[in-house]
Amino acid sequence: MKNISTYLSILALVLVGVLFYFHFSSVKHDHDHVGKTSNNGQTYFRIAYFDIDSLQSNYEYFKDVSGQIKAKESNITSQLTALQNSYQKRIKELQTKSATMTQTESEAAQREYAQMQQKYQQRQMAMEQELKKTQIDLMTDVRGKIENYLKEYNKQHGYAFILSYEPGFMLYYKDSTYNITNDIIAGLNSGYKKDKK
Repeated sequence: MKNISTYLSILALVLVGVLFYFHFSSVKHDHDHVGKTSNNGQTYFRIAYFDIDSLQSNYEYFKDVSGQIKAKESNITSQLTALQNSYQKRIKELQTKSATMTQTESEAAQREYAQMQQKYQQRQMAMEQELKKTQIDLMTDVRGKIENYLKEYNKQHGYAFILSYEPGFMLYYKDSTYNITNDIIAGLNSGYKKDKK
């Protein structure tokens, strides 16, 4: 879930670095298509931002994806708990018989116990890897939808950069005039409703 925040934050950091490079570079390029020219002839960039927390809270597809991930986590937890309970039951059976076991039976019980531990760990690792892959795939899809929407959105608005804002991440001031969060959420939700039909 936090993967999208991390990806978008890294993207924002890279974009801010590029912005600083262009702003402080002595090389002059024709950037009229992405910025406006002031009276002294310098080009400045139009930058907008959206609040990632608000996006995650209000973008319906993101909420659905989060629900799918939580359901998968819950399913994995249930399966592992059931497996663990069955192993615990078998261990108790072996413990009650331990006083009357021969040395051969005791060694067999220890091997069985070791095999149960190994099977549980293998199952747990396999399920966790499957969950991680599902999370990555779904979050990559969410990010792709956001990026594609922003490309279309920006065709009409002409921003040089659209950054994601996450509280506590290297953005010390933001002017709410350039906050496009509500536009982004409305557009993404509208597109998601059309896709669901």
